[in-house]
Amino acid sequence: MSGSGSDGLFGALFDRGAAGTGDQAWLQAMLDTEAALARAVERAGLAPAGSGTAVTAVARAVFFDNGALGRHAAMTGNPVPALVRALTELLPAEADGAARAVHRGATSQDIIDTAAMLIASRALDATLADLSAAAGGAAALARDHAETVMAGRTLLQQAVPVTFGLVAAGWLTAIDEARQDLHRIRSSRLAVQFGGAAGTLASLGDAGPTVAALLAEELGLADPVLPWHTNRHRIVELAAALTGTCAALGKIARDVTLLAQNEIAEVHEGAADSGTGQRGGSSTMPHKQNPVAAIVILGCTKRTPGLFATLAAAAEQEHQRAAGAWHAEWETLSDLLRLTASAATWSTDLLTHLRPDPQRMRANLDATGGLPLAEHVAAMLARSMGRLAAYDLVAQAAARAVASGIALPDALLADKESAAKLAEAGISQAQLQAAIRPEGYLGATGEFVHRALSAHAACDAALAS
Repeated sequence: MSGSGSDGLFGALFDRGAAGTGDQAWLQAMLDTEAALARAVERAGLAPAGSGTAVTAVARAVFFDNGALGRHAAMTGNPVPALVRALTELLPAEADGAARAVHRGATSQDIIDTAAMLIASRALDATLADLSAAAGGAAALARDHAETVMAGRTLLQQAVPVTFGLVAAGWLTAIDEARQDLHRIRSSRLAVQFGGAAGTLASLGDAGPTVAALLAEELGLADPVLPWHTNRHRIVELAAALTGTCAALGKIARDVTLLAQNEIAEVHEGAADSGTGQRGGSSTMPHKQNPVAAIVILGCTKRTPGLFATLAAAAEQEHQRAAGAWHAEWETLSDLLRLTASAATWSTDLLTHLRPDPQRMRANLDATGGLPLAEHVAAMLARSMGRLAAYDLVAQAAARAVASGIALPDALLADKESAAKLAEAGISQAQLQAAIRPEGYLGATGEFVHRALSAHAACDAALAS
């Protein structure tokens, strides 16, 4: 569970978000769970007054040796037994009876699973904050470039015109959908785990459900219908939402890497990162300015599907306690939370500093001599000669245009057959030139950008309430 560490060799790349999933964070989350349990047990009348306060006072990670706990974990399969012993030994002698509140009614899985929920809740809070900022950056791009015409691209080839605002609106909508999914998980699906040895809480008698409810209240987590020791749907839901978030961020990053290629050069990342010189440089090529933020986002997001697959595979767990599948979750979930948080932080950087180049966008579109508007021309001809015949006629003209290096209108007018068909359809040269103007063939682009921005405002309001 150590992660790369934000100050490690790769930490500034892949542990850039404030996920808090390292060993120290896990230790504190387990201690927070034990302290909350002691308070809940006291509130339920099962431990002397002051027990919860006494346990909470010593439940601080700085008082514990992670290395020693890890070595003991090799003897028991998890670090909780050693943690409980060390926590109990830290209680002062005058805290009479407080030891009875430590780990009362719990099993190791209760502590680790609840700690995992705390880790997730804290990581999601940080990730959601970064996603909100990233969405704000995408919204600004959508708003500012709603009418900035550029080539749409399908299968990596120029298609029909779009606007950069529509592209950014697509990014925005995907981020907002991810935010809503993560918020739902954060609000309702992160629950305490408290079932004791086999999910019955038998050691607490009739007080078990009461203590579970009090524990949930103490930690600000949901109180589940019953213990979920081998029902891992919550973990799978969380993992799916994180992976979906990374899919949305990875798509944005991939678009940027493609649009930032020298031959296209329609967007550029922010140029500098304070204290490290020019960002994007090469170890050997002085001219390079690589899209670092987009590249590192992809470095994070391409690892997450495999982590999700591991957690989904681990969800099949036998009887009342899994042998190995539960253990496979700990570091896997930590990595998934960490990489998602890092991708979200990098995405904020990317989207708030991205510099579109409208002139280059238009130049790339114009360089094709009207070919991206071939569909528009074919639609005009279809009124008089039928859709398929019009398609074939324009396709042949497009092929001639490419072969001869001329514009589509010139290829149509230079051919006797296509020129005659244009005349029959009543399409003049001026109308043909107007038909290849990209501003005239944007369809519902403006409406879609408006919808995305309106939905974003509603998303912000809903998540803030």
